[in-house]
Amino acid sequence: MAVLAIFSGDLTKSDYDTLRKEVNWEGNYAPGGVFHAAGFDAHGIHVVDVWESQEDLDAFVSERLVPVFSKHKMPMPKVEVYPAHNVNAYNSIDKYKV
Repeated sequence: MAVLAIFSGDLTKSDYDTLRKEVNWEGNYAPGGVFHAAGFDAHGIHVVDVWESQEDLDAFVSERLVPVFSKHKMPMPKVEVYPAHNVNAYNSIDKYKV
């Protein structure tokens, strides 16, 4: 079953860009990854992901994210995971694809 994961934490844009570069999820797609969007406010980062399954999400986090967070001593974000009820991607999404 697909899951919706919401990550929130004290990461800066610089921290996020370090993760993007080293984890390379845009060039080396994680099995089961469906959708990713990130934004920032005064409290830090907010990420919304959709994954094919909880197992795919867990594998990505443990095998690819945690090592880079640890290497750079970045604080792990809070994560909430919910069963996905509905997932849509509209044609305009193409202009945001990397």
